[in-house]
Amino acid sequence: MVIDGERGGMDSDHDRSSAGGGKDAWPQALNRPAEARDTPDVIPPNGAVPPNAAVTTDPAPSAPPADPSVTGRGIAGLSTPYQVVAALALSLIGLLACTQVAMVFLHVAPSNTLTKEHGKTIDRWIYPEFEQNWKLFAPNPLQQNVAVHVRAEVVDADGRRTTRWMNLTHEDAKGIRGNFFPSHVDQNELRRGWDFYINSHDSENRPNGLRGDLSERYVRRIAMLRLSERDYGGTIERIQLRSATSSIAPPPWSTEKISTRPVYRVLPWWTVTPDDLPEHAAEKSRDAARAEANQ
Repeated sequence: MVIDGERGGMDSDHDRSSAGGGKDAWPQALNRPAEARDTPDVIPPNGAVPPNAAVTTDPAPSAPPADPSVTGRGIAGLSTPYQVVAALALSLIGLLACTQVAMVFLHVAPSNTLTKEHGKTIDRWIYPEFEQNWKLFAPNPLQQNVAVHVRAEVVDADGRRTTRWMNLTHEDAKGIRGNFFPSHVDQNELRRGWDFYINSHDSENRPNGLRGDLSERYVRRIAMLRLSERDYGGTIERIQLRSATSSIAPPPWSTEKISTRPVYRVLPWWTVTPDDLPEHAAEKSRDAARAEANQ
């Protein structure tokens, strides 16, 4: 039959091409360019894949080579001598930082064995650049009331007389109680001025440093400023100050027994000078002295 002969001829041609002796079975696939053969559209419409077709894949992108300038940064990028120098410098900085923290801690900490034994060394390290005006703890809070009194020696037409003690601290307290916005003067001027004087004088009222004379003049000016607000009917020639220190009474539930009697510290009499007077009074006294000198 013709159909069978044709079929047999096709089979014989396929066998010869498979053995490599005849024409290729898929000439349309082999005659295409190489880039076209790698794409999916080279597959025949019936979905058959030629047996000698090779599937190619794109190679994975390789990592870029390491930049030599990036590696070895920091101390690791230095030579050995420089690494040694950098390590020593960092060690010295760390040692100084630890020493500073330790010295400041001992300076602001309560008195202990180390501060008693090495107090001078700590002070030499701290003062004056690293001076601290605070304390780490408050083991002994203030348990006393300190009041500052003043009296004056007045000269008038009847002669010389001494006034009664005036409680300057009580006057400041009256300006603070019931006031939602008390002034800085009422709260701190007298209190800090008196502390300034006490800390710069010994128990015999002798200056213990260069700030002694300054603190004395400061306290005298505060006293004269308060006395100038009152009319004593004469000229104030001398003034005297004292402090009354009394312990705070313990609470009712405490069994502690503390004396609340005041202890006085009386300062010597001071002669009033024009510099001790308030500004307008001092200027007036200087003008009067100049007028007398010109006559």
